[in-house]
Amino acid sequence: MRYLAKAGEFLAGGVNSPVRSFNKIGIKPVYIKRGAGSKVYDYKGKRYIDYLLYWGSIILGHKYKPVIRDVKNSLNKGFGFGTTNDREIELARIIKKAIPFAEKLRFVNSGTEAVMSAVRLARGFTKRDIVVKFTNSYHGHADYLLAKGGSGLATLRLPFSNGIPDNYLKDTIVIKAGDEDALNNIFRKHGVKIAAVLVEPVGGNYGVIPPDINFLQKLRRITDAYRSVLIFDEVITGFRFSFSSVAQSFGIKPDLICLGKIIGGGLPIGAYAGPAKIMDNLAPEGKVYQASTFSGNPIVMQAGISSLSALAKLKRLYPMLDTMARFLSSHIEDIASIEGVDLRIPYFGGMFSFNFRNSSTFREFYKLMLKKGVLFAPSEFEANFISFAHSKKDIEDTISASRWALKELRKRRMRRWT
Repeated sequence: MRYLAKAGEFLAGGVNSPVRSFNKIGIKPVYIKRGAGSKVYDYKGKRYIDYLLYWGSIILGHKYKPVIRDVKNSLNKGFGFGTTNDREIELARIIKKAIPFAEKLRFVNSGTEAVMSAVRLARGFTKRDIVVKFTNSYHGHADYLLAKGGSGLATLRLPFSNGIPDNYLKDTIVIKAGDEDALNNIFRKHGVKIAAVLVEPVGGNYGVIPPDINFLQKLRRITDAYRSVLIFDEVITGFRFSFSSVAQSFGIKPDLICLGKIIGGGLPIGAYAGPAKIMDNLAPEGKVYQASTFSGNPIVMQAGISSLSALAKLKRLYPMLDTMARFLSSHIEDIASIEGVDLRIPYFGGMFSFNFRNSSTFREFYKLMLKKGVLFAPSEFEANFISFAHSKKDIEDTISASRWALKELRKRRMRRWT
């Protein structure tokens, strides 16, 4: 395919993010030209029901008209000016109203930047160095956070990235999520040196992992006891399950929260927020430095304002996303059971992932579903997403496609046995 040839000639690895290569599926990359609602279309015009949704950034669906209209109007005023603008103030106001403990906020350009900056702020605030994170959690590609990361690292079967000196990881401690004994031991040994505990309240980077509320409450208690900063990484989950955060919904207040994806309406964004007593340590008021040319870009801010304003009007419909995910997951699991395929589909809210007994079965299933016009994330370690644009027919068509795919898997298995 000529697009693949061009990509390999000009882009490192032919992609700008490894999982987009589809190499672990064993196929050439899928090139998408346009999207509308719950569908995307490749360069040959083939249509797909889209559960990738720009890696979860497009919760309203592609080309949502009010957002497109407002962004076009913003473009007519200029791309950006390098000064504070009214749009970033307004988006911060909307977020604070939805997440009241986020008293002050700082916008950046990605989830990686949000988490990286929040960790720096936690270290500056506590005057400590150690950060505790959990096995297979992914918090962006900052050097010290890639230890035993999930997501793309898991897809590539990498425990960590080359190019990271050992001393960059010396202040990162990784333990198994839910292991209270390990947590207690780490704090007994290092507690007065621990700046922060960093956690995804709902796992989304090693498959979907529903929340362990008791463990999250334990994290809150132990960080309070040692005066460490509790950071919730809600880059994926913020505004996904309700018009707020997981923290707000569960009544567990972290010290800092990291946001991204949905709050930018599909444009590049990240943010971190918390109480004034912590956030005021950022320059220019404090001595923790963080800066960016493009943060608070008025076009991105407008996309965020328009998207969150639309979500505010739809907030009573959030349970529908959970209903769709439950319906989809349970029906595909039932079909798999009938066909003798070992498959579990964990879900939470509008997120779900595939857990086959082995990766080769996932790869076969993925290729068959793609043939039927269903686009999932090309890794069993990545989450899939349902948007407000998905219809009952989309879900039913996906189930119908999976019935054919799982039957085909059984037939292939039978042929191998004979």
